[in-house]
Amino acid sequence: MPLPTPFHTRTAQHCTSAQWRNWSGYMAAINYQYTHDFEYYAIRNAAGLIDVTPLYKYEISGPDAANLVDRIITRNAHRCKIGQVLYTPWCDDDGKMVDDGTVQRFSEQRFRITSATPNLWWFQDCAYGMNVDIQDISADLGALALQGPKSRDILREVVKGIDFNKLKFFYLAEGKAGRIPLVVSRTGYTGDLGYELWVERKHAEKLWDMLLDKGQKYGITPAGLNALDISRIEAGLLLLDVDYISSKHALIDARLSSPYEAGLGWAVNLKKKRFIGRSALAREKAAGSVWQFCGLDVSWPEIEALYGKVDLPPLVAGVASRLAVPVYSGSRQVGQATSITFSPILKKYIALATVETGDIMPGSKLSMEITVEFAREQAEATVVKLPFYDPPHKRS
Repeated sequence: MPLPTPFHTRTAQHCTSAQWRNWSGYMAAINYQYTHDFEYYAIRNAAGLIDVTPLYKYEISGPDAANLVDRIITRNAHRCKIGQVLYTPWCDDDGKMVDDGTVQRFSEQRFRITSATPNLWWFQDCAYGMNVDIQDISADLGALALQGPKSRDILREVVKGIDFNKLKFFYLAEGKAGRIPLVVSRTGYTGDLGYELWVERKHAEKLWDMLLDKGQKYGITPAGLNALDISRIEAGLLLLDVDYISSKHALIDARLSSPYEAGLGWAVNLKKKRFIGRSALAREKAAGSVWQFCGLDVSWPEIEALYGKVDLPPLVAGVASRLAVPVYSGSRQVGQATSITFSPILKKYIALATVETGDIMPGSKLSMEITVEFAREQAEATVVKLPFYDPPHKRS
């Protein structure tokens, strides 16, 4: 049975829908209300409060902490400043992605890594022969994501000791909410202005209450996984085991993905002399990748026409789909769309997809399979650069 997070006494009060999902062994609200719409629009227009405690969290400290993190990740950990956060994948020896997450640096010899799946054994294996301590602190901390244009205004009233005008995108700071010590990172999974708050579990309920109290006038709203899923697709953000398969879970080689194939080539630093997977990634960089990650803008007039043939309105709005469907160039399948949603703010039907490299580039016309009344149809889909939604206030 899934466990309650440290915020469960509060989230349960707001979850009138009684819809929950098992997220890494914890109970996570799917929708607080009977639909996700209000929660989604809170993220985009005000502030959504999301319980992200189920993320795995690891503390890495000691004289070789920086060397270990640098060995694991594809980015340069030695160039990560104190107070900086790096988003990064990490790979196996074949250059295939094990997981992706964030690296937070607190001091010269102390880092925290968050991930979607358990990684303790992997980090311990990578640390063989190093003077370093690795602790799984996943159960010790509660984590909240406060996401949306009003999130900064709310935190100014709740958290003291941090100048939020100076806290840059992908940096962190330590402060206090009343007497509660916490870490605030300017990160998130929605593609909007947002922050993540990391707090000892004994203080979780009090922190939730303070945020809801001060955030009420700004429209703060508890938001569930359905609203988060639509937001992260609009932001072009990967979901492990949906948009790519971890090399720990893949049953066949065809399911494996490299950072280059997953759209994370920008996060691979081949100037580093050594890191796990470097040799394989250098070969792939020189030869070119088989697959590429992209966005698809699916033609709304064609969707309307397909449903119109059976005398129905388009039935594609609502929750995001994680069921992969084929993508075609002419009659030939060239890939698959893995995360699909109607974007309420863009008024478009969009998808994240993995397609063949080569002639397929932004502007290319493909087609995506759509099932209409149990019949497999196709609608035109234009390849576009990601993200779909990238508001200026996210980084300002």
